[in-house]
Amino acid sequence: MTMRQLFLRASLTALALAAATPAQSTAQSLAERYRATTDRIIAAALSDSAAYARVALLTDKFGHRLSGSASLEQALDWIITEMTRDGLENVRGEPVMVPRWVRGRESATLVSPRRRELRMLGLGGSIATSARGITAPVVVVTSFDDLARKSAEARGKIVLFDVPFTNYGATVQYRSRGAVEAAKVGAVAVLIRSVASNSMQNPHTGAMRYDSTVKRIPAAALSVEDAMLLHRTYDRGERVVVTLRMEAKTHPDAPSRNVMGELRGRELPDEVVVLGGHIDSWDVGQGAMDDAGGSVAAWEVLRVLKRLGLQPRRTIRVVLWTNEENGLRGGTAYRDAHAAELSKHVLAMESDGGVFAPEGFSVDGSDEAVAVMRGLAPLLESIGATNIRAGGAGADVGPLTAAGVPGLGLQVDGTRYFWYHHSDADTMDKLDPREMAQCVAAMAVMAYVVADMPETLPRRAPR
Repeated sequence: MTMRQLFLRASLTALALAAATPAQSTAQSLAERYRATTDRIIAAALSDSAAYARVALLTDKFGHRLSGSASLEQALDWIITEMTRDGLENVRGEPVMVPRWVRGRESATLVSPRRRELRMLGLGGSIATSARGITAPVVVVTSFDDLARKSAEARGKIVLFDVPFTNYGATVQYRSRGAVEAAKVGAVAVLIRSVASNSMQNPHTGAMRYDSTVKRIPAAALSVEDAMLLHRTYDRGERVVVTLRMEAKTHPDAPSRNVMGELRGRELPDEVVVLGGHIDSWDVGQGAMDDAGGSVAAWEVLRVLKRLGLQPRRTIRVVLWTNEENGLRGGTAYRDAHAAELSKHVLAMESDGGVFAPEGFSVDGSDEAVAVMRGLAPLLESIGATNIRAGGAGADVGPLTAAGVPGLGLQVDGTRYFWYHHSDADTMDKLDPREMAQCVAAMAVMAYVVADMPETLPRRAPR
């Protein structure tokens, strides 16, 4: 670079700083201050596929990790051993009581107008049918309003909500509320079209809920293809009859743990940046994408920093939360166990969208905090993760952000996420080693800078 170019760059930087808000100016100067170090962090994170290999070992060795299962507890024991072997500090499991729902055997069979086995998965938390099952005609509806219009027809029937996927927030309500709304009009069971943006006959499970004022009825998801098959048959005026059998049972709560380890701060060890993912999964597939990948990526952040000999001013604590999928007990238990320390939690970061190509972060915090994080975005240009926007940071850090802790949620290319979400297709082969390493790099940069910078992120009042 010539002297003229250097002078021009310095002049433009000075003009930008003069025009920026105080928070933006601070972040821009921080970006320049930390660029050399964060370039080292990114290079180290991208130098191997250790994180990917660890997710593969975890998911192949233990499989699914539903709350209350032996496989989850065995995985937690292994993680504690491995974190200790990595040289992390204060490795421990903090106790959490979690729900224990067991699927049992289940099936859905089309009886009329022809016999055919349907691809189904019971929804988490559903009750069982009787041993002989429920055989009843099916009424197909496309919304809660459509159910209200067909309320007389639905009495004594199985209601099928065939609602195409638009986005998760809009579509998931039929999974969570479907059984309650169907029971209100006298239905004997509810089926939903899987909450999925694509399908290859892989039904998708997920949590549902009951209302204590309404009779509880069994609830299950059909594959997208089978839901559409029943809908077409119903629309032709043919009588659709299905037999549903489910053995699902909810047992008493079981003991589990949030697992954590630390890289202790060199000057302010009581101030904490916490980052993690949820280590539990549904009882189908391997839970590789949701959320073993996010959990291990957060864990790998500490391993990368430790390997580089980087000890930030504050402590960075990785937490692998338990029971996000069907209770959020881990996130709330962490908040309660650390209630006296929340004023010293300077950031809570989460990865729970799959470790696909990172695009940036959502910031749950004050406008000033958003401005600071946007000013740090240029540090992530080499991996394309510069999109910083205001928004939620994640379910497990939600109890912390509600208490005023600034939150950061890793945002990735979500094109394929709801193809596999909560289904047997959530397996290790869906992840890419390079993309996962990029996610590690993005989280490591943000965690390190916030843990090391002189001032903490501006907070907002608790919600």
